[in-house]
Amino acid sequence: MGTRRVAVVTFDQPDKRNAMSDEMTASWVTLMRELREDRDLAAVVVTGAGAAFCAGGDLTWIASEPDATVIDLRHRMLAFYRSWLSIKALEVPTIAAINGHAIGAGLGVALACDIRYAAADAKLGVPFTSLGLHPGMATTWSIANVAGLAVARDLLLTGRIVTGDEALAMGLVSRSLPREDVLTTALAAAEGIAAAAPIANKLTVAALRDGGHATFHDAIEWEALAQSVTLATEDLQEGIAAASQRRAPAFRGK
Repeated sequence: MGTRRVAVVTFDQPDKRNAMSDEMTASWVTLMRELREDRDLAAVVVTGAGAAFCAGGDLTWIASEPDATVIDLRHRMLAFYRSWLSIKALEVPTIAAINGHAIGAGLGVALACDIRYAAADAKLGVPFTSLGLHPGMATTWSIANVAGLAVARDLLLTGRIVTGDEALAMGLVSRSLPREDVLTTALAAAEGIAAAAPIANKLTVAALRDGGHATFHDAIEWEALAQSVTLATEDLQEGIAAASQRRAPAFRGK
């Protein structure tokens, strides 16, 4: 196994507050496919160029087909959601470094990540209904999964915008930081993940994704198998040896 890497993915249309254009969507899909195939990938950090994280869907196309049928629009929306939520197919931990505004579908992508760090003054919200839209990008599920149904009802029904500090109090993000510290903190966390045992990391990601285990019984059944898998690895022996010798472990993913 080669050197484990951290990938930084940047929304890069700062002049449009990183709104999700067709070109950005296609680029995202290609990149997620490449990252899925990178055997040395250890973690992914997603952030935005400029002052925003991601302002959500490009409104110029959302309202561009007033005569389209519901069936046609449904196919288009499903393709859009599945494209952007393809980050959930990555087997490694993902971190959203929310450096600025994360609105609508943009917040939906951040919620699809495993961990979220936000700038204290960033604006986060899902004001779909204020545009006449039903919520999208799985936010009716992901907000409840991350922060509970009460928070989901609050944000989705009122459409109100909250700061990174408020998002921390609500449980939407793990940390609220000065804007200039968000990316460096996320990268430090990703490097810490990269230093841990890859097999253990991937199995832990699998255990926690999509709401975790349905029951206590499911959890202990999974853990008995997954922990046994890691007990049989060379990395486990290296981890125990490193702890006893008070040195940093050199995991190899074996």
